[in-house]
Amino acid sequence: MSAISLPLFTVGLDQSKPSPSSSSSASLYSPFSPSRNRFCSSSLHCISSCHVKPARASTSESIHETSTIMFDNNDSSDSTAFIIRARNRIGLLQVITRVFKVLGLQIEKATVEFEGDFFIKKFFVTDSHGRKIEDHESLNRIEKALLEAVTGGNGAASVTPASRGIVVRRAGLVADSGERRAKSERMFHLMDGFLKNDPISLQKDILDHVEYTVARSRFSFDDFEAYQALSHSVRDRLIERWHDTQQYFKRKDPKRLYFLSLEFLMGRSLSNSVINLGIRDEYANALKELGFEFEVLAEQVNEDTLLLLLLFLVSYMEGDACLGNGGLARLSACQMDSLATLDYPAWGYGLRYQYGLFRQVILDGFQHEQPDYWLNFGNPWEIERVHVSYEVKFYGNVEEETVNGKKCKVWGPGETVEAVAYDNPIPGYGTRNTINLRLWAAKPSGKLDMESYNTGDYINAVVNRQRAETISSILFPDDRSYQGKELRLKQQYFFVSASLQDIIRRFKDSHSSFDDFPEKVALQLNDTHPSIAIAEVMRVLIDEEHLDWNKAWDIVCKIFSFTTHNVISEGLEKIPVDLLGSLLPRHLQIIYEINFKFMEELKKRIGLDYSRLSRMSIVEEGAVKHIRMANLSIVCSHTVDGVSKVHSELLKTRVFKDFYELWPQKFQYKTNGVTQRRWIVVSNPSLCALISKWLRTEAWIRDVDLLSGLQEYSMDANLQQEWRMVKKVNKMRLAEYIEVMSGLKVSVDAMFDVQVKRIHEYKRQFLNILGIIHRYECIKNMEKSERRKVVPRVCIIGGKAAPGYEIAKKIIKLCHAVAEKVNNDTDVGDLLKLVFIPDYNVSIAELVIPGSDLSQHLSTAGHEASGTGSMKFLMNGCLLLATVDGATVEIVEEIGADNMFLFGAKVHEVPALREKGSSLKTPLQFARVVRMVRDGYFGYKDYFKSLCDTVEGGKDFYLLGYDFASYLEAQAAADKAFVDEEKWTRMSILNTAGSARFSSDRTIEEYAEDTWRIEPCKYGSALLSSLTWFD
Repeated sequence: MSAISLPLFTVGLDQSKPSPSSSSSASLYSPFSPSRNRFCSSSLHCISSCHVKPARASTSESIHETSTIMFDNNDSSDSTAFIIRARNRIGLLQVITRVFKVLGLQIEKATVEFEGDFFIKKFFVTDSHGRKIEDHESLNRIEKALLEAVTGGNGAASVTPASRGIVVRRAGLVADSGERRAKSERMFHLMDGFLKNDPISLQKDILDHVEYTVARSRFSFDDFEAYQALSHSVRDRLIERWHDTQQYFKRKDPKRLYFLSLEFLMGRSLSNSVINLGIRDEYANALKELGFEFEVLAEQVNEDTLLLLLLFLVSYMEGDACLGNGGLARLSACQMDSLATLDYPAWGYGLRYQYGLFRQVILDGFQHEQPDYWLNFGNPWEIERVHVSYEVKFYGNVEEETVNGKKCKVWGPGETVEAVAYDNPIPGYGTRNTINLRLWAAKPSGKLDMESYNTGDYINAVVNRQRAETISSILFPDDRSYQGKELRLKQQYFFVSASLQDIIRRFKDSHSSFDDFPEKVALQLNDTHPSIAIAEVMRVLIDEEHLDWNKAWDIVCKIFSFTTHNVISEGLEKIPVDLLGSLLPRHLQIIYEINFKFMEELKKRIGLDYSRLSRMSIVEEGAVKHIRMANLSIVCSHTVDGVSKVHSELLKTRVFKDFYELWPQKFQYKTNGVTQRRWIVVSNPSLCALISKWLRTEAWIRDVDLLSGLQEYSMDANLQQEWRMVKKVNKMRLAEYIEVMSGLKVSVDAMFDVQVKRIHEYKRQFLNILGIIHRYECIKNMEKSERRKVVPRVCIIGGKAAPGYEIAKKIIKLCHAVAEKVNNDTDVGDLLKLVFIPDYNVSIAELVIPGSDLSQHLSTAGHEASGTGSMKFLMNGCLLLATVDGATVEIVEEIGADNMFLFGAKVHEVPALREKGSSLKTPLQFARVVRMVRDGYFGYKDYFKSLCDTVEGGKDFYLLGYDFASYLEAQAAADKAFVDEEKWTRMSILNTAGSARFSSDRTIEEYAEDTWRIEPCKYGSALLSSLTWFD
C-alpha cells in the first residue's frame, strides 16, 4: 500500500521565562528535580500556560486552543488554589489527582466548569501538614508537574480529543471519498480513548469478560471465574499501554536492550499490575460494589484495609509462574520491572515452559516432586502471537557452496521445529511505559505434520509433535544423562535462535545496513545459558547476511555483554563437543574458528605458556572434549559483570584470573538488587503505607533513595510503635498460614527466625538445624526458673531440593524429624517451635518475608555470588544473621555491623581452613549435636549416617564445625537484642532505611550507563504531530 500525505497539525509552545528559583536544588519536592523527574521534561522551564496553534486543519478551518495552569494563594485563607484549563479527555482528571497524591498533597475541595470541549477545574490543595503552599519554588515544581500531566510530557497540549500516541491505520482514506473518510474518522474516534478506570467502568469490564471471555453468565460465576475476568480487564489496560509504548519505540528508534535469560521467576501478576498501573484502589472499590462483602472482616479492620484485603483475596486465586529457580530467575523478573519503570527501551526473551519448577510435596517428612501444571487453567496475562513464529533448525550437515563467486557454508537441518511467541506485558510504575517479555513455545513444523498425515503415517505425526513440544515442556531437565544434556542444549539454542530472528527482523524493518546494528542493539547474556547466541549471530551474519568474518566479528564483540553468577570454576557450564557437533554442526565449526583465532592472538600476547593457553582455551581437551561456554562468553563480550563486590574479586583472583590479567577493562560488577515495588508495595502494603506517611510522599516507590529519610525518625516513639504494630499484623498473617498449612499454632510474641532458600550444602540449612538442636537441648537441661529467661523462637525453614540431590533431601527430612520431637515436647512448649514450609515460591515469600523478625543467610564465605534474598528481608525491616559473603559485605557498609549479626570465617580464610582437613578443631557443642543425630535421637539413624559423614572425619568442606561457635554467639546476640524492644525496632527501621542501595532500579541504571549504553525512552500522552498516518 502506498502512504498518503495529509496535512498535519504543528505544535508551537509559548514559553514563559524561567523563574529565578527554578535552578535551586533545595525543595520539599526533591523527587521532581530535573535529574529524576517523573513529570518534568528537562527542556521545560516554569511554564504557566501553553498555546497550541494548528498550521492548517483538514477542514481548512482555523482553530485556536489553549491549556493553562495557574495558582492562587488569595482565594482561600487555608489552602492554595490551582486552576487548570484543559481539553476534556478520558482519564485526565484522574491523572491530575494522581499528581497531587504522588506529591504528597491533599485536595480539600474542587469545583469544575465546562467551556465546550474544555473544562476549568479549581483544586484547593494543602500540604501534608494541612497548610497552604507558599514556597514559590515548590509552587513552580507543582505547576510544572501538572503541566507535564496535562500536556503529555512535551510541553504542548494535544489539539484533538486523542489521548493515545498510536499509529493509526486509516484504510482507504482519500480526499475525494467523503463516505470512506467519514468511516475512517469514526473508527479513529472509537479507538482513540483509553479505557476508563472509574468503578462503574471497571465493573462493566469485569462483567463483560465474565460473559464474553470466560463465557459464563454474569448472574452465576464462581470466584475463579471472577479472577479470570478481573485479570483480563487489567490485561486490557496493559495492552493499551504496551501498544503505545512499542509504537513510540518504533518511531524514536532508540538503542534497545534485549535481555536473554532461560529463567524468569515472575510470581503472580495481578497485584503487581494494578499497583504499577496506579489503579489498585479503583479495582478494590469496584470489587466491593460488585457484592464481595466480608462482614466479619469489616468489624476488625478499617475500610481501606478491607478493600485491599478484598483485592488480595481475589488475586490469591492466581497461580505462580515458576519459570525458574532461585535468585537468578527472580533477579530477571526484578530487572524487567525496573527496566519498565525507568523507561528503558527493552525486551525480555525466554522459554514458555509447559511445566514450571516442580511442586514440592512432603510425605512423612520426605520430599516428593510433582509436575507443576501451571498452565492447566490458562494464563490470562499472556498474549499468544500465532503470527509471530520462526523456524528453528537442529542436526543435519554443513556443505560448502559457491554463491556469487564466493564460497559459503550452508547448513542443511535434519529437524525443524516452530517457535511461537507468547507476549507478557510488563508495566512500569509511575509511567505509561509497558515493555514486553516474549516467551517461546515449541510446536511441530506444519510442513512435517502435513507430510505425515498425507501419507497416513499418523503415529509419526504424533511422535514429531511430542518431540517438538518436549523442548519447551520441562524446566531443568535432568542432565546427568546424554538425553538430558541434549534436551538442555536444545532448549538453549531454541530460545536463542527464535529470539535472534525476532531481533534481527525488527532491526531490518527500520535499517538497511548492519553497520548500525551495534548502535541499535544490546544483547545481555544472563549467565552462560544463552551463550550459544554468540555463535548464532556469527552464523546469521556470515551465512545468511553474507558479511565477511572480520565485519561479523566486529559486530559481535560490540553487542554482547555477559553477567556470570558462578563463584567456582567447577560450576561453569561445559558442552560435550560430540553433542554440540551432532545437534548444531555449523555452530561447532564457528566456535572452533573463534577459538583458533583467539589462541593465535593470545600466543602473540603471552607467548607459548601452554598451561595458561590450555586454561583460557574455549575448547577443553581431554578424553571427552568440551566447549567452555563461559570462556566463549568472555572472549566475545565487551563487558563481563559480577553481581557483587565480593563476587567480582573472586572472578578476578580465582575463577577468571587469566582473563582478568589479559582484559582488566572488561571486568566490572553491578551488585544485584530487588524491586521495592514487589517486595514492599505488593507484599507488605501496611509497611508501604507507613513509610509513605512518615516520608510524606509516595515518591520513594520510584525514587528509592528517599527511604534514607527514615533514619531521622528511627528513635521516634510514635514511629516505633506503629512499626511494631505493622510487624505484628504481618506475623499474625504468617502464623495463620502456618496453622492452616501444618496444624501447628505458634505465638506471635515469639521471634520469627526464618531461613528460606534453595536447599543446598553450601547454604548450610544443616547448620541451622544443628543450632536448633543445641537450643532444644539447652532448654531441656534448664530449670523451670531459667526457662522464663529464654527468648521464644519460631524457627521457619523453607526451600526445595533438586530431585537428584540426596544430601539436600536428607536435610529436609532431618528438619521434619527434629520438628516432630521439638514441637511435641511439653517441657519446651512455646519456647521453641520448628516449621518447614513446603513448596516455597514467590507468593509464599510475599507472606513469609514481611512477617519475619530474623533472617538467616549462612552460606560458607566465598560461595554466594550475591544473595538477593537478604535484600528482600532488609527492605521489610527484618534483621539479618549472616556470614560475610556475597552482597552482605555491601549491606554492612550501608547499615553498619551494629545493626546485624555477623559470624563465621571470612572469604580469605576459607582456603587455609580447608587445608587443615581433619586437624581442624571443632567445638564440643558441635560434636554433641551431630552425635545426637548420628545415634538416632531423632530417629532414622541409618538414613542420616551419610549426612553426618559430610561434616565429620575431615570431610567438613563447608566448615559447619569451624563456624558453629561463632554462629551460637551471633544467635545469643540476637536474643539479647530482641528483648530490648526499642533497640530492636530502631535496628529494624534502619535496615529498611538503608536498603535503597539494593534496589534493582540502581542496578539497572548502572547497567544502562556503564554496560548497555542505552537511554530512557519515556512514552507520554499523544501529540497529534506524533501520529503517523498511512494507508
